[in-house]
Amino acid sequence: MSDKPAYLVFDIETVADGRLIQRVRYPELKELTPEQAVAKQRAELLAKSGGKSDFIPFTFQLPVSIAIAKVAQDFSLIEVATLDRPKFRPQVIVRNFWKGWTAYGQPTLVTFNGRFFDVPVLELCCYRYGIPLPSWFTTTGASYAQPRNRYNTTAHLDLQDFLGNQGATQMHGGLNLCAQLLGKPGKMDTKGNMVQDLWERGERERIDDYCMCDALDTYFVFLRTRVLAGMITLERERQLVEHARRWIEQAATHNLALAEYLRHFRFWEPVGEDGDPFAPAEV
Repeated sequence: MSDKPAYLVFDIETVADGRLIQRVRYPELKELTPEQAVAKQRAELLAKSGGKSDFIPFTFQLPVSIAIAKVAQDFSLIEVATLDRPKFRPQVIVRNFWKGWTAYGQPTLVTFNGRFFDVPVLELCCYRYGIPLPSWFTTTGASYAQPRNRYNTTAHLDLQDFLGNQGATQMHGGLNLCAQLLGKPGKMDTKGNMVQDLWERGERERIDDYCMCDALDTYFVFLRTRVLAGMITLERERQLVEHARRWIEQAATHNLALAEYLRHFRFWEPVGEDGDPFAPAEV
């Protein structure tokens, strides 16, 4: 196993920029505080969606946590790290993310739904903060080889796109469903729709811990897709999962969120011909 990652499996958590929302959405309401602007926008979105969602579009979001599972060429987990803890400064997080991607030789980015959300957020932050990134934003050469091309999975593999046949179908249940099918924790006490409120209450590290658990779930889903693609066997997947579990076990000694993740962790087991196909695929 090399310490240089071939894949960066990552997840981000974001919060809305209230000052930007006030300037763009409510320029006539100059007395609105950033918090009030966010609350007003969320209420309007909730009403417009019939109570389904109050999530503010990515164009108004800033990353306050990025968790990265560094994965070697042989698909083994090297480590999981988060950026700029405990300050959680969006401009530092974004710069460090792209700096790391460049320094590691541009490893493949792996996300779940990252083509729709995570990567566009990070791209728009480059625009916002004036971060030159010619290796990512290049428009020279064949279009299919450019990193931002949707079908260039060497640059960015979106697991939701992979499992959903490039958007031909929707992956209802998302990462939570895919993780739980493998016996992994999925969503625990913290969920994505809680992040804005947690941030406003000052619970920064809880957000960061939640992001790390999502990155781990994404890694395990990534491994199963490599089985589907014939790149590893089920036996090899099991070995890699055990290797990752040992890393989590060690890291959990000083991280309560990972300790909780470990308590919900299960190994996937195949269902035999006469087995119950509806039984949880875990032991």
